[in-house]
Amino acid sequence: MSAVLTEPVAAAAASLAARLAGITVEVRGHSRGSSAGAPAGAGVVWRADGLILTNAHVAEGAVSVVLPDRRVLSARLAARDVEHDLAALVVEATGLSAAEIGDSDALRVGELVLAVGNPLGVVRALSAGLVHATGRRFIQADLRLAPGNSGGPLADARGRVVGLNAMIVGGLAFAVPSRAGWRFVRERLGR
Repeated sequence: MSAVLTEPVAAAAASLAARLAGITVEVRGHSRGSSAGAPAGAGVVWRADGLILTNAHVAEGAVSVVLPDRRVLSARLAARDVEHDLAALVVEATGLSAAEIGDSDALRVGELVLAVGNPLGVVRALSAGLVHATGRRFIQADLRLAPGNSGGPLADARGRVVGLNAMIVGGLAFAVPSRAGWRFVRERLGR
């Protein structure tokens, strides 16, 4: 491939990765498989006023959040839905860079998606893959995820968050759709 083509693509990918890292937080606390204060997973800055969405299994126990600027803030569990694996954390902060939330129902099989998280302690790592299947319960993608990716964003090629990474099943990444996140925030928090 010529340098003329690869340089713009590389620059666009780096810009997108930086934007997604800027809305991804580390969630720390007492979660299954983590010791006190160790990274339990990731979360997405859902609103600039300190609302962070993550997975319910990540938000177990007392938690703190490490923002992209490395500030460590105490987080309060505002709502939790174990059935849909969603949790809302609130931190005392304003003016945070918030995610642009996309419509998970608009995703198509074969579409490029990106995941950011903290796999195995590597902070804000990026992986890419293709949508394998969509559904009301989960988005399935052929992404490489590991413990620590849970709760982090699944984004489309434009950087819009279309899901929250939740688990690996049979080599496929499963993510909770953004529509479920919106519904959870509206019904549980009235926002």
